[in-house]
Amino acid sequence: MPASASSLFTVWMIDDDAELAAMVGDYLRPAGFDFENLPTLEAARRRLETADVLPDLLLLDLMLPDGDGLDTCRELRAAERPELRTLPILMLTARGDDVDRILGLELGADDYLAKPFNPRELLARIRAILRRRPTDDSAPRTLLRFGRLSIDCDARVARLDDEPCDLTPHQFELLRVLAENAGRVLSRDAIMQALRGHAVEAFDRSIDVHVSRIRAAIESDPSHPRRILTLRGAGYLFARNPDEPDPPPEDDGAGTP
Repeated sequence: MPASASSLFTVWMIDDDAELAAMVGDYLRPAGFDFENLPTLEAARRRLETADVLPDLLLLDLMLPDGDGLDTCRELRAAERPELRTLPILMLTARGDDVDRILGLELGADDYLAKPFNPRELLARIRAILRRRPTDDSAPRTLLRFGRLSIDCDARVARLDDEPCDLTPHQFELLRVLAENAGRVLSRDAIMQALRGHAVEAFDRSIDVHVSRIRAAIESDPSHPRRILTLRGAGYLFARNPDEPDPPPEDDGAGTP
């Protein structure tokens, strides 16, 4: 479905609930969105494979007649086409299980909304996700460099020795927050505040787990991290010069026996 002249963004919904899809479409179109519903995963796969222009965001139901939305999310995040790997996904489900929610976010979904939902909240979450995307390809990229590690905030990718790091979108956001505050100690509360609007519930009570996974992707030796340091009782510190050699031990004045 081509975007109309008055529409800023295109949203595709994968959901077999025709009544819900009609309600969502009726709410999003007056707000400036082109909207299309695909009732099955098979229809969605065909549409994604053949479309000349992909949507700006995908609303993905977890429980579909011909498959599981979690598997579809996993497939998209592992796709060969970069534009599919980075396609924003907002998951929808009638299941309220925290395990499903956390798993979906860790597989790479950008946000999660349980049914039934208020359409105003859906619109707010869609807009929050789209605000985080670069809107002008000609604009200068925000690139952070720390020795062998580079963090491209616009492309939302981190590279170590020019090789992409395996991070979920939420882990990238956490890494970005730490890197943008390099040299400063950030408490967990400060991190949560900085992540506000980035589906922070994915990080609730699990920041330490996400940091461990980020370390596995960006540290040469995750068991002895040099980039993300833990300060017990205070929080985390992202090192400014992690690739510099350790300083020699200080002379305590005792001399060599």
